[in-house]
Amino acid sequence: MWLKMAVPGFTLGAFILLLHVSSVANYPNGKITNSCHRMIPEHGHSPQSDPVHHISVSQMTFRPGDQIKVTLSGLPFKGFLLEARDTEDLSGSPIGSFTLIDSQVSQLLTCEDIQGSAVSHTNPSKKTEIKVYWNAPSSAPNHIQFLVTVVEKYKIYWVKIPGPIISQPNALPFTTPETTIAHLSTLPPVSHLTKSFNASDCGNKKFCIRSPLSCDPEKERACFFLSFTRDDQSVMVEMSGPSQGYLSFAFSHDRWMGDDDAYLCIREDQTVYIQPSHLTGRSHPVMDSRDTLEDMAWRLEDGVMQCSFRRNITLPAVKNRFDLNTSYYIFIADGAADDGRIYKHSQQPLITYEKHDVTDSPKNIGGFHSLLLLKAHGALMFVAWVTTVSIGVLIARFFKPVWSKAFLGKAVWFQVHRMLMLTTSALTCIAFVLPFIYRGGWSWYAGYHPYLGCIVVILAVLQPLLAAFRPPLHDPRRQVFNWTHWSMGTAARIIAVAAMFLGMDLPGLNLPGPWKTYAMIGFVAWHVGTEIVLEIHAYRLSRNGEILDDARIQILQSFTVAEAEGHAFKKAVLAIYICGNVIFLIIFLSAINRL
Repeated sequence: MWLKMAVPGFTLGAFILLLHVSSVANYPNGKITNSCHRMIPEHGHSPQSDPVHHISVSQMTFRPGDQIKVTLSGLPFKGFLLEARDTEDLSGSPIGSFTLIDSQVSQLLTCEDIQGSAVSHTNPSKKTEIKVYWNAPSSAPNHIQFLVTVVEKYKIYWVKIPGPIISQPNALPFTTPETTIAHLSTLPPVSHLTKSFNASDCGNKKFCIRSPLSCDPEKERACFFLSFTRDDQSVMVEMSGPSQGYLSFAFSHDRWMGDDDAYLCIREDQTVYIQPSHLTGRSHPVMDSRDTLEDMAWRLEDGVMQCSFRRNITLPAVKNRFDLNTSYYIFIADGAADDGRIYKHSQQPLITYEKHDVTDSPKNIGGFHSLLLLKAHGALMFVAWVTTVSIGVLIARFFKPVWSKAFLGKAVWFQVHRMLMLTTSALTCIAFVLPFIYRGGWSWYAGYHPYLGCIVVILAVLQPLLAAFRPPLHDPRRQVFNWTHWSMGTAARIIAVAAMFLGMDLPGLNLPGPWKTYAMIGFVAWHVGTEIVLEIHAYRLSRNGEILDDARIQILQSFTVAEAEGHAFKKAVLAIYICGNVIFLIIFLSAINRL
């Protein structure tokens, strides 16, 4: 129920940041120990002022060791955080511990290293009443007050609703001050931008990151733009891009999501909220206080979101904020948002090619959406399984009678087939290791793609090893070999196509959609259609008795007119097929290269 989330979870994703939030609420399981002290949900919205929930207790006095029943009730709510505090120090640590009455709807939290010192929800289902017991400690202060934060939904919540004050029997009456709850700081003021950002000062006064590199946000709707302008001890930040949900950027020590200083501009209806955050591992961003930002402003027009703010170059007293006078990789991402909640970025984030210090001399730079290693992985797999293997299969299946003459001791068709298949195996093995080099190990975020890839690699290695032990032509085991070789090859091709379909959708490769899927479907149809044409042609010739078996061809070394025409037809089909394959390959490689 809170946007402080530590959930596993682009890759670069980096920044990946960002951002795959529950459709119900953030932290619906109530694991909100990081919010124990301030008791404030990090949702980036202002809390409600007039409570509609209240706390009641079973008795107004207590002694150390007593157990007092505490009841939270009111209009339906989804989440809550209940604590007991010293009435004379409401900003201090929680006092005592709680005992659950219904563990289905409430759970104990360890706050300030005190086990069971707070109670929260276990799920986001609506509830109207929560009952627990509070256990008075032996060193309890004279006066205790219960406080509760209640979340009705993501942007509607109440912070530190005051409950009853209970006292020890011999304590002097507690005098209620004018304000029993520390005043909640209001959110910094936000203004409305009156005109669009522009790129005229990029490289002169502004440090700019743009995609495309030469775009201008004032003139081009599709321009993603991020600029930093130094002003003495602060930096003015401008961010612009086509988004109906959110825009974000982050400073990172490496090209991986995790331990990063991030900033989001989140659209909600016709308003934009500017929110600093930080990333912990491959997880959703943890929203931080906006107190570090000044001069916040935003603008929405024609599907383009723009926001700006100022922050000090160094913030030594603020956790999770990086010093800006140091070099970092910079990520830019965008994605969908709903009711203030953000979801995973819509495409692989843009990442600068190298680290930069945004307070140094102004520059005008770009970035990439996919690393060279992943591009090479995709390109090599496409070459292997769209081109070399498919041509090799057709030659082995249909061109034995066409190219039966010997070359270097073997039939021409066999030499070409073997060369293409060994090339396929080599390219597959090389491509296979590249993601491991890039990730530094196994990728747990790529779905079934890496598992299918492993099967393909195993089959691609076994095929030439099996072929090396092929029995002679008339050996009884030859038939077993033929069926095994065909089965493994067919399985490898089918699984490889499935792996490519899945791999094209991964953010690391970042191929544009949905045409990529259509192009892949087109290739499969093209290959299957070619095989069907050649199968029909071979069947017709065999029905007419015009095809000679391999033994007769080797003896006669001559063809009839019908045979010659049949061979010419096959060659023409193969030439057209290769041209089509080259076109598909160019389409795929061009898409990969443009990233």
